[in-house]
Amino acid sequence: MASEIIPSERHPLQPFLPEGARILMLGSFPPKKERWSMDFFYPNWINDMWRIMGLIFFDDKDHFVASGKDGRKEKRFDRDRCAGFAREKGIAMYDTATEVRRLKDNASDKFLEIVTPTDIKELLEKLPECHAVVTTGQKATDVMTELFGCDEPPVGGYTKCTWDEGCTRSVRFWRMPSSSRAYPLPLEKKAEHYRRMYEKENML
Repeated sequence: MASEIIPSERHPLQPFLPEGARILMLGSFPPKKERWSMDFFYPNWINDMWRIMGLIFFDDKDHFVASGKDGRKEKRFDRDRCAGFAREKGIAMYDTATEVRRLKDNASDKFLEIVTPTDIKELLEKLPECHAVVTTGQKATDVMTELFGCDEPPVGGYTKCTWDEGCTRSVRFWRMPSSSRAYPLPLEKKAEHYRRMYEKENML
């Protein structure tokens, strides 16, 4: 009943689909704008996705943290550095919902009601070189399994998904641990899971 009076939100970002992208990372939905530290994916300062990326690719969890004019680190991520890195590496990014209702005033997936799921198959049609889809949370994983009718992988693992009529194209569907600090796993352990995925995808 409560969801009937809660207004819905449309996704504030366009899909990030760099030419030649080899993997598509899918979260659930961005937090409210007041929690953003940049206008890009995984913008929340206390979300650790860009720290995970920094550890894996640069051995520095603060690699994507922005610096002020005085050279000191600030509490925000560097949007251009993040987007440039993802473009160079061939990492596409979006979320599994294009419209949601927040049943509570927070960023928790648990209280997101999906109004309109993302057409992931349409995104993949725009990414002909993409052979892996990575979900970064349980709600994103649920949408992926429902859409493709494939088994849910274990955390840190993958399964194969095929979707066109002739079954001529498939992707590896990876289930990664959430980069949210609400997910009870140390940063370094999360990075190990992501590192194995990037190694398997020949991106390290």
